[in-house]
Order: sequence, then structure tokens, then C-alpha cells
Amino acid sequence: MSKHLLEVKDLYVSFDTYAGEVQAVRGVDFTLDGGETLAIVGESGCGKSVTVQTIMKLNPEPPSRIKGGSILYRGEELINKTNREMQAYRGKEFSMIFQDSMTSLNPTMRVGRQISEAILKHRKMDRKEAKKLAVEMLAKVGLPNPDKCYRQYPHTLSGGMRQRVMIAMALSCEPAILLADEPTTALDVTTQAQILELMKEIKERTGTSIILITHNLGVVSRMADRIAIMYAGKIVERGLPDDIFYRPKHPYTWGLLGSMPDMSLRTDRKLTSIPGTPPDLFAPPEGCAFASRCPYCMHVCLKHEPPVFDMSEEHQSACWLIDSRAEMVVPPLGEDKTLRVKGRGGHVV
Repeated sequence: MSKHLLEVKDLYVSFDTYAGEVQAVRGVDFTLDGGETLAIVGESGCGKSVTVQTIMKLNPEPPSRIKGGSILYRGEELINKTNREMQAYRGKEFSMIFQDSMTSLNPTMRVGRQISEAILKHRKMDRKEAKKLAVEMLAKVGLPNPDKCYRQYPHTLSGGMRQRVMIAMALSCEPAILLADEPTTALDVTTQAQILELMKEIKERTGTSIILITHNLGVVSRMADRIAIMYAGKIVERGLPDDIFYRPKHPYTWGLLGSMPDMSLRTDRKLTSIPGTPPDLFAPPEGCAFASRCPYCMHVCLKHEPPVFDMSEEHQSACWLIDSRAEMVVPPLGEDKTLRVKGRGGHVV
């Protein structure tokens, strides 16, 4: 019996295409506890969405294929469950806020009916109670005139309004785990703040756990209890917010933080960018996937995949720079300015 609410172990997911096998997720591990928010951060195409959609088994098979691993929910294995069996979990146990609201809503059904159907399926309410709750949720996500919105079709709403409808639908069933894929996309700053506050309120009131996928490190710092940095289908660093923001150990994390403006720093500091492009997941490199873009790349990085080094119980990083034989490197960001180094064995190329 797992002590965690959700435990993903060594998950591998590929897509079979005419051009070959795309290795989208390559050995992902993470856990989620009750009432916790885990943020998964990384570039587009790194496998974040595929990972969370695999938890709910939403990726069509074929072309997707779970090659290996385990997904335990309350100690129960989900990997081998059929689509029919997973229907008992979707909505009540797991609920998802999709990134593309236009294709996620049924264009032939009114907004209110779509929310009410989800409520009727997963909560013990009659139609009148379901309608009342749906209108309340539309109001809570900041939609003006929620009674009118209840009767409208998705195509009559703006992109931001549709996104809020998706959030209202996902939150209405008070799921045990909310999977939020860029939940504040297409929303203005004021509405973003309202949505984040609503998600925090629901989490505190119901104990809902959240897996948050986002590129917005400002959202991460505000919402996350733990953070996982993902690159090329792998989690390369994970830790508490203080670990990631103030004691980062992976060069990719340094690049992400360096590209984020910080009003507390001097105004003449230039934002940095990560050179190059992510690796081709049709044929992932044999060594570290970030090696071709890393300014600290060593010969070992090109040939051997780095192990996961433990910085603390909560903080891990997969980078050869942490090895005791590597050259000393001074991180460009963070309070902890030096890596734990005991020797000088590598040579920067």
C-alpha cells in the first residue's frame, strides 16, 4: 500500500508515428500527497501534458503506448485499467483543466448543460441543485452574468471566458486530484489572480491535490508546495520552492530562472536565454539530453546519462556537475553560489 495519494514510478510513454517512435516520456517519477500542489515546469514538448494525460489514460492507444512504469492511486494500479474502468475515476477522483478550451467543450451543447452533466454524474444532486451549483461556479471563476452564460453556447464566448468555463467544470465535482494544464492561459492578469485564489480556496476547503503544469514561474512560486523541472521527457530537478528558486543545481533550471524578470534585482541585469533547441525525441541522445545546450557540458555528459543526486531529502538533481569528480562551477543564480564539489575530474568542452 503506497503512503502517497498518487505515485508515478519509472513511467515510459511513446507515440508510434509513420516517421518512427517518439519517446515522449522517459522514466518519470514523482509522488503527490493529499492537499499538496505539485508544479511541473518545462519547455513546450518536454512531455508535461503527456504525463498528466497518461494518469487519466486520455492519450488514444494507438498511437500512444505506455511502454513501462506504474501509476498508483491510493495504492491501486491504474496502468492496466480499461477505458471503461477509468470512467469511474475521471471527474470525481481526477479532473482536468485542458489547455485548449475551444476543442475541450462540446460546441453543440450549452455551457450550463455541460457543467450540470458532470455534476449529475459524480455528485448526489438533482437537476435543480446541479443547475444552481453550475451557476455558482460560473460566478466564482469571474464570469459576468453567470445566469446568461449558463444558457450560452461555447462559440459565443471569448477564449478567456471558455477557459473559465473549463475551470468551473473541473472544480464543480471537487475531485481528489485536479490536473491543471496551463489553467490561466488566455486570461488577463486580474482574472489569473482570481482563478489562482479560487483553486487555493478549493484546495484548502476540500483537501484537493493539484498537479499544475505551467510555464509561468510566478504562478509556480505562488501555488506550488513542490516543483519538478522537466526536460526532454525526464524530470531533471525537483525540490521545494526554496530549493528551486534559491538553491538550483541543474543548468536547465538556471536557464529558466535567468529568463524570468525579477524586480528585486538590479535593473541593468539582462535576461538570459537558453541557446539551441530541445533534442529530437525520435532519437534521444545517449548522454544528458541537455548537453548540446549546456554551457558547462563535459565529455561525460555526451556519453553517459547522469544519475540523480540527492541534495537533501526533498531536493534531487540529475547533473554530472554535482559529481565529486567534476570541476567547480559557480551557479549564475540563487543564494547558494557553489555546487557541492570535492574534486576536479571533468573538462568543460
